[in-house]
Amino acid sequence: MTTIYLLRHGEITQNTPRRFIGQQDLPLTARGQEQILHAARYLADKNIQKLWCSPLSRCVLSAKIMGQVLDLEAHLVPDLREISLGAWEGLTQEEVKERFPGQFEARGQALTHFRPQSGESFADVHKRAWQAWTEINQDKSSTMAIVAHSGVNRVILCQILGLPLENLFRFDLDYASITTLGEKEGNFVVQNLNYLPYKF
Repeated sequence: MTTIYLLRHGEITQNTPRRFIGQQDLPLTARGQEQILHAARYLADKNIQKLWCSPLSRCVLSAKIMGQVLDLEAHLVPDLREISLGAWEGLTQEEVKERFPGQFEARGQALTHFRPQSGESFADVHKRAWQAWTEINQDKSSTMAIVAHSGVNRVILCQILGLPLENLFRFDLDYASITTLGEKEGNFVVQNLNYLPYKF
């Protein structure tokens, strides 16, 4: 029976007003590094055998911190990278509305399939992230950890829970959160969602 701990990377710097991030390669804050250290310590006695992560630096550093505690080296999985928001990346909501009239509203009405200019839809992310998940699960290790992103983790969880992608923002996935997934009769079930060790 396989157990997978699905983590979001630690905190990154957010500007005010907030900007669309997507695949911008932003580093962890000092607080983000501390959050991940708490997560790693929580997982230290879970007998984790493999560690996987997105190639973006916020996940690579998160996985490196975890690996130091767990005595593991992370394996990079390109298809676990966050959603690409294309021309929207780095812009505020108001800037998107000004430069791309009607598109912000269109995305809200068709969240699954809408693609910003030069970007991806959540359906695109689902296709590559679920393929990555499937390949990871071909590994014979019984206990693994994956460090990825809010968007990626949400589409994976929607698939596991049988939810349409339109529902991907119906649950919280905070920085450095741990979601526990256990295999049962050939399928994965969510055993714990959005656990935050640094808050307990």
